[in-house]
Amino acid sequence: MISVELINILIFLLPGFLAAAIFYWLTAHTKPGTFGQVVQALIFTFIAHILFSIFSTEQIKLLEEPSLELNRSLIWLILIAVCLGLLFAWISNKDLTHKLFRYMRITKENSYPSEWYSAFSRHPNCFVVLYMAGNRRLYGWPTEWPSKPGQGHFRIEEAEWLQDEQLDSIKVQGTLLIPESEVEMVEFLPYEE
Repeated sequence: MISVELINILIFLLPGFLAAAIFYWLTAHTKPGTFGQVVQALIFTFIAHILFSIFSTEQIKLLEEPSLELNRSLIWLILIAVCLGLLFAWISNKDLTHKLFRYMRITKENSYPSEWYSAFSRHPNCFVVLYMAGNRRLYGWPTEWPSKPGQGHFRIEEAEWLQDEQLDSIKVQGTLLIPESEVEMVEFLPYEE
């Protein structure tokens, strides 16, 4: 039989684990190990409970005996956790905190999981030329790209194979999916209307 204390601990920690899960679902960051996940869940739990205590006059009710009864405070904590996860994912995906710290000359880092991801995020309105093995070059609009080098695929729309000696190109109908392992270099070309 599950003890009341264990259920109360799970109820207490649920907002943090939920917020952390939402954050990792919506960002390209890799999940840390078990210890790191627990620490992040505790941080999100702490923030959720602080926000709950600021905006609510209710006390968090712990169960006195095992039951599936939901109370309003738990529902509010879950809503706060969802908002926290969405907010932190948005902040991370937009590089907002690191952008501020770079402006203040505190750091040169960014909040993206790799330089690869950062390069694509900083060039959102660019066509690319993928330089591939065998001196092949593919020009097109990237709609998806790997979040890390060494894995995944590029999804290229409006693709054209560029000819080495000629100025013309061979247009491709539809969308191309190119394995990352085939790409040696990426060139970003600004979109001009």
